[in-house]
Amino acid sequence: MGANTVAVTDATFDAEVRKSDIPVVVDFWAEWCGPCRQIGPALEELAAEYAGKVKIVKINVDENPDSPAALGVRGIPSLFLFKNGEVVSNKVGAAPKAALANWIATAV
Repeated sequence: MGANTVAVTDATFDAEVRKSDIPVVVDFWAEWCGPCRQIGPALEELAAEYAGKVKIVKINVDENPDSPAALGVRGIPSLFLFKNGEVVSNKVGAAPKAALANWIATAV
């Protein structure tokens, strides 16, 4: 886990994501998922670049099955963009940092 992203659990999901006063990117991931690990460093860098504007959190789907189930997550990595407690956008699969940055920028 990096210094810039926040680890979220089913128990803290509402407080960290739905009640956040800034947009939140939720990365649904798992240890065994290669593409999840592939985008990890880009998400860390983006979390630092967007500090104070956008929060980037990670939720391990193996340890926290309720949140992904509630959102209909079928494949990982799945990224969900929340604004004012609601999902405004989502994308499935790994993407280059530039593409992730462009997608996140739509919420700022």
